[in-house]
Amino acid sequence: MSVPLNPVVAEVTARIAARSATSRSAYLDRMAAAVPSRPMRAGLGCSNLAHGFAACAGPDRLAVKGVSVPGVAIVSAYNDMLSAHQPFLEFPAWIKDATRQAGGVAQFAGGVPAMCDGITQGRAGMELSLFSREVIAMATGVALAHDMFDGALLLGVCDKIVPGLLIGALAFGHLPAILVPAGPMASGLPNAEKARVRQAFAEGKATRDDLLAAESASYHSPGTCTFYGTANSNQLVVEVMGLHLPGASFIPPGTPLRRAVTEAAARRVVEITAQGDQYTPIAQVVDEKSVVNGVIALLATGGSTNHTLHLVAIAAAAGIQLTWDDFSDLSAVVPLMARVYPNGSADINHFVAAGGVQFLIAELLAAGLLHGDVSTVAGPGLDRYRQEPVLDNGVLRWRDGLSQSGDLDVLRPFADPFAADGGLRMLAGNLGRAVIKVSAVAAEHRVVEAPARVFTTQEAVAEAFRAGELDRDVVIVLRQQGPRANGMPELHGLTPSLSAVMSRGYSVALVTDGRMSGASGKIPAAIHCTPEAAAGGPIALIQDGDLVRLDAEAGRVDVLVDPDVLAARLPVDAPALDSEWTGTGRDLFAALRRSVGPADHGASVFGPAVPDLVPAS
Repeated sequence: MSVPLNPVVAEVTARIAARSATSRSAYLDRMAAAVPSRPMRAGLGCSNLAHGFAACAGPDRLAVKGVSVPGVAIVSAYNDMLSAHQPFLEFPAWIKDATRQAGGVAQFAGGVPAMCDGITQGRAGMELSLFSREVIAMATGVALAHDMFDGALLLGVCDKIVPGLLIGALAFGHLPAILVPAGPMASGLPNAEKARVRQAFAEGKATRDDLLAAESASYHSPGTCTFYGTANSNQLVVEVMGLHLPGASFIPPGTPLRRAVTEAAARRVVEITAQGDQYTPIAQVVDEKSVVNGVIALLATGGSTNHTLHLVAIAAAAGIQLTWDDFSDLSAVVPLMARVYPNGSADINHFVAAGGVQFLIAELLAAGLLHGDVSTVAGPGLDRYRQEPVLDNGVLRWRDGLSQSGDLDVLRPFADPFAADGGLRMLAGNLGRAVIKVSAVAAEHRVVEAPARVFTTQEAVAEAFRAGELDRDVVIVLRQQGPRANGMPELHGLTPSLSAVMSRGYSVALVTDGRMSGASGKIPAAIHCTPEAAAGGPIALIQDGDLVRLDAEAGRVDVLVDPDVLAARLPVDAPALDSEWTGTGRDLFAALRRSVGPADHGASVFGPAVPDLVPAS
């Protein structure tokens, strides 16, 4: 029996479709025009094609040369420095064998960079992190631009990598594409203990050796970090969008099941090429309904705030105009059903054991909060995603997931959620617009009114903390951290210090045009403030001592200064000139910095150009 769709979900989806009608139609027309009747490489000249199989051998050489079977591109973010991507080393060989058995031929088409925000946190390299998404999208485009392929397998996990792969693949939306994850590492040091040691170190109560020991016990083996940051939010969101095989997200690396599901993805992509009878291009999978499903999955689990940027940019790549108002309206009707660190003490493996994605999807479908009538890489409809993969005497099959939560402290049913809303809220006021994640913020800390202390660098905040200058009720205003200023680095390295201030009994909040990411924790933080300071946004007008009010309950962020006084002010600090934004490769990204759009449009360079950055006088 069909469950009626929640009226707010229906209304938001309808207005997205109406708003996007022209751009979506133009996108779909372009993709339809690109669909070949034969394998793509059949249109190549002999010299072109010869280059394409020169390095092949054996049956793969004959298959590529013969232009009669589907060609599959492998695009991978493998490197062996990052734990989440190191398992991808073995995947191409598995994929090639499985593709061959399914009647296709797979080639490693290209690699994309995979940057670790955990390594670059607080370093100059973090200023390249968000822009790496655009580089990954372009690198994916380069890999698929050879007209050799009829489908793609996209191997990626973390932060900007999955959004970048998707944006790149959507430029080739006539091709089917399946995202292939690597899975999380085993659980390590409990998250509450990790947070305790971090705060103790910030307060000078733990040594560097103590901190390194705790971090090493937390991040200890191949696989994705187990907290619910952007990497694991990526996996959950794209699975609910139908871009993984059902249950693929959180199978540990190095297990027979991980290999079996990877091989199944290779076989499946052959089946859904234009040469088969189940043609399912990615342009068909990523539509208005699946985008709304992705937002709802994010909200229901208290996922990464980075997706208020990434989902907007991904949608735009498919001709769909998603806005922060859509997030806000959906958040009001989507309950918080999961608590995974930093929104709780559990990690992603505990979430899986409690019922994971399958239980979540089943509950949301039953509540009318997800569109069930969508296209997915597994076939029509979202019902398949209630199932989890298992090996039965070595044979891969899918079975129904848990019908009841295995741990109500981690995952709850729709009827008994942790909170009535999704914990991700939009703020507006005389400081512009911003995002706040409240799922980990205690109710008594959601409204803060205090004098501002203004900074333009993370280092200056840390120095003020060490000097005891923040031991009072305070709103930290950290500006010149937006995409045009310095690439919008993540700032969650501030969390231990600000948590220490809060633990001393003070009211504390953060207002910034930078990011905090999926590691946003118990500090109320108005992030992604737009217009950013470097674009002349009002955050640039705040002065030390101004009263700032952050009210997450009312959805407001304001500086309590007379409007005439505020209007008469001029910005007091300027963004760095390109000549100053150098070192650690930053000068290579200056063109992206000049052309990047605002946060509420996805902080993307793929869109209308913005004027060159002009330093404030």
